Amino acid sequence: MRHQRVINHLGRTSSHRKSMISNMASSLILHKRITTTTAKAKVLKTFVEPLITKSKEDSTHSRRVVFGYLKDKEAVAELFREISPKIADRPGGYTRILKTGNRIGDNAEMCIIELVDFNEAMQGGEAAKPKATRRRRSTKKSDTEKPDAKAGRTTSAKARKNTKEPKAKENSGSDTDEKE
Repeated sequence: MRHQRVINHLGRTSSHRKSMISNMASSLILHKRITTTTAKAKVLKTFVEPLITKSKEDSTHSRRVVFGYLKDKEAVAELFREISPKIADRPGGYTRILKTGNRIGDNAEMCIIELVDFNEAMQGGEAAKPKATRRRRSTKKSDTEKPDAKAGRTTSAKARKNTKEPKAKENSGSDTDEKE
């Protein structure tokens, strides 16, 4: 019976599994989202979330503890500099697993694991939505108007643009035709 044997060994030795999860955690911290199998993502989630919680307190001790797990100086610096201030008020749940279907070669279930606060499309913030503008005809005179010399009338930039000669037909890429 396998009562309370909850760790997924992922078919690897202990040292291989630890180094693989450490490398995946560093990649997740540096790139904010990675694509992997669902089994690896679930193991990675249990590995990286305590490290992110540890990074909320920026002290030498917590940096050394996190470096002991990640073994990557750039990832530790990124975690404490970029990620930690952004998730300071979040009580947990720093990662999200999005299932993407099965891999073609071996039919393994694939997913994307990402840091929650770094996906603007899922947040629905200002960056995700384009600015809504209203298009309407303006009755006010624009700043680009200048007085007409003949009758003291003003002409807008649009009216002056329409009075110019039409452009020559565009070339289809040949350089031998003369351009006007």
